[in-house]
Amino acid sequence: MTRDGLHAGLHRIRLLLILAGLALLAGVTIFLAAPASAAPAQAPARSPQNEACLACHTRPDFNRTLPSGEVLSLTIDRDHFRDSVHDGIDCTDCHTDISRFPHPRLAARSLRDFSLQMYTACQTCHVDQYSATLDSVHQDALAAGNTQAAICTDCHDPHTQARLVDQGGSLLPEARLQIPETCARCHSTIYEQYRDSVHGSALIGEGNADVPTCTDCHGVHSISDPTTAAFRLDSPQLCAACHTDASIMDKYGISTQVLSTYVADFHGTTVTLFEQTSPDQPTNKPVCFDCHGIHDIRRVDDPVYGLEMKQNLLLRCQQCHPGATANFPGAWMSHYIPSPQHSPIVYYVNLFYKIFIPGVLGPMALFVLSDSVRRIVERRKGASRK
Repeated sequence: MTRDGLHAGLHRIRLLLILAGLALLAGVTIFLAAPASAAPAQAPARSPQNEACLACHTRPDFNRTLPSGEVLSLTIDRDHFRDSVHDGIDCTDCHTDISRFPHPRLAARSLRDFSLQMYTACQTCHVDQYSATLDSVHQDALAAGNTQAAICTDCHDPHTQARLVDQGGSLLPEARLQIPETCARCHSTIYEQYRDSVHGSALIGEGNADVPTCTDCHGVHSISDPTTAAFRLDSPQLCAACHTDASIMDKYGISTQVLSTYVADFHGTTVTLFEQTSPDQPTNKPVCFDCHGIHDIRRVDDPVYGLEMKQNLLLRCQQCHPGATANFPGAWMSHYIPSPQHSPIVYYVNLFYKIFIPGVLGPMALFVLSDSVRRIVERRKGASRK
């Protein structure tokens, strides 16, 4: 090989080494600069114990006949379970009585008996939620002997339960849509009323998350008895939680003055006094749902049921005022603040007194003040002459 050829070969080797080094440097730079989110998502760890359980419990038509004659399905859908919030939790964390195979014989005599034996396992992980249910109307009914009262597993299927809240603890939009259907398992008649109401038709029919779902009014786990005097007296504040929120009401052109106008009239003033002084005492004064309905609330401009229709409003008034005549509702300003457009007579009378009262009391106060100063000055002059 000639000297020139040797130099050319060494030059090519050096060039290749430089290019390889640059490529390596670029690769390291790109790797270090790549965001953490670019890494492939890690699948949740699969429990070897669960895989052993699912080997049997994914068999179709895997069931047991209980002494009651009812059939208990033991089949678990693998895909639904892996999509559930409980994926990755060992089966025996809930089924604590199972530690060997064959399993112990089932002690439950019916499907309900089985559920009542199993649901208390939820408190192992969900102690706060479970404790809240102990003060609920459902637990009161269960303690009184109603075995059909709702328990954890009636609302949450542990093998298919999806996530309900985000990381901040707020209810997910899809969960809001599912709540009425969950409650309907026991409260089907109420669900039908809610579904056709102004709230239910927006939530269920349109997917509008601005409207209240069942738990917004009744609570989640610590559901109180809605037939008590305390619930009735607190109901205006319950409605006001949404109806005084301008970020929601402004979207639909609804007044946010509903609470202030209610507590300013005779009905609301009396209810407020009861709430503050005697929260456990019933009152015969109307609250929001006495006029608007409970689960069957309609739009106020509904041509059949709406309270903007004078005859409909009169029928509502006659529930408490049976002698009310056609002009009776005209004495009520609805939830409007008096203005030249709404209740102009009241508006101008109020305006007159806003001017008249300060115009009379102001000069009178000035006269009394000046007269007092004059008397003090005269006394001092009289004292100095002596």
